Amino acid sequence: MRTNQLIIALFQRFCWLDEGLQARLHDHGWPDVSRPQSMIMTNIVSGIVRPSDIARNIGVSRQAIHSTIGQMVKLGIVQLEPDPDDRRHMIVTLTDLGARMRKDAQRAMDALTEQVAARIGQKTFDALLAALEADWGDNIERPGESIGKKRV
Repeated sequence: MRTNQLIIALFQRFCWLDEGLQARLHDHGWPDVSRPQSMIMTNIVSGIVRPSDIARNIGVSRQAIHSTIGQMVKLGIVQLEPDPDDRRHMIVTLTDLGARMRKDAQRAMDALTEQVAARIGQKTFDALLAALEADWGDNIERPGESIGKKRV
């Protein structure tokens, strides 16, 4: 089994996509954003808007997320506002500038997706996407447990 190749290949392809996205946004005159900033925007667009939830989803500390969100507020692409469902919490939303940037980012991702499908073939692309979207189950298997067997 090629144990290290999966994580390396997935990470390299993620970086390829993110670098392509960043280059296209830069070419359209948008300010450069870091990979963490890009990941925060992806979460916001996906409906994950509480900083603590974004931190958990990305796998970084809440302090790191708040620092990155602060940078994005200074760039004018996001804003923090009270959560309408729970005033004790804040949520991150795109500003008008951020929403325009997001539209350009979506067009860039559409172009990158088409590029990948053309390079590896539509059938292979569809199989890749299906494999990545499949339910892989719990990510922690305890010694003595078999895959697909649930803990009681």
